[in-house]
Amino acid sequence: MRDLISIADLTRAELTRLLDDSERDLGRPLAGKGVALVFQKPSARTRNSMEMAVVQLGGHPVYIQKEEVGLGTRETAEDVARTLACYHAVIAARVMDHRDLLAIAAATETPVLNLLSDKAHPLQALADLLTVRQLLGRIEGARIAYVGDGDNNVCRSLAEGCALLGAELRIASPQGYGLSDAPEGVVQTADAAEAVDGADIVYTDVWVSMGQDAEAEARSAALKPYQVGEALMARCPEAHFLHCLPARRGEEVAAEVIDGPRSAVWRQAENRMHTARAALAWMVEG
Repeated sequence: MRDLISIADLTRAELTRLLDDSERDLGRPLAGKGVALVFQKPSARTRNSMEMAVVQLGGHPVYIQKEEVGLGTRETAEDVARTLACYHAVIAARVMDHRDLLAIAAATETPVLNLLSDKAHPLQALADLLTVRQLLGRIEGARIAYVGDGDNNVCRSLAEGCALLGAELRIASPQGYGLSDAPEGVVQTADAAEAVDGADIVYTDVWVSMGQDAEAEARSAALKPYQVGEALMARCPEAHFLHCLPARRGEEVAAEVIDGPRSAVWRQAENRMHTARAALAWMVEG
């Protein structure tokens, strides 16, 4: 049994296997088994992709809202984990604080899957990397430009995956918004044009995530010059555009880009389900 808390938990061979497994029939390793889906934060893609992935593997997903467990308030994270382990083959949790996820994993031998924390978003990175491989036919040697707020869970997990598989990641962010713990080999710059020149993939994310509403005005002002618009995409005319969604057209990305012919965001969103299926099967098959 294995946990998947971050992409850094994987070896290169394991990460490659997960991407390979995302594109093949994995049977029904969850037949007759439950998967607990604990959501402190709501999500459209994560809930739908996970529920369908569990069903496709023959299992039964149980969606659990934050009020139903009171993680860290009504009950400790450890007690929640021990209770859910009585019923489920996997505990999957989308949490505000990464430390709660680590506490859940430490409290039980049942595999724990990170659906998102403030530090990591491994399932998004798996879908991102699978999409890159489908678009380019390779990951090693791919040039990926991440434009905007680089110091977040999506960028961190993508950076870990690129480091394992040999992709070149360039992050363009204003001062104070770069990835603070970037893996070796990641290039960081304040110049968005420099980052996208020669890129195969251009990626961005929202400027204001859940829990950052108080910082919205300051973040928007700092990141406004980093919008991915047609002029920026013109610097890399063969590049594909990715976004983890939800998107705010007119802020981090222009509508003409995300809705244009070079956008692969819907393939990327669909791949959340395929990679979730692979991750679950890998975790329970040991």
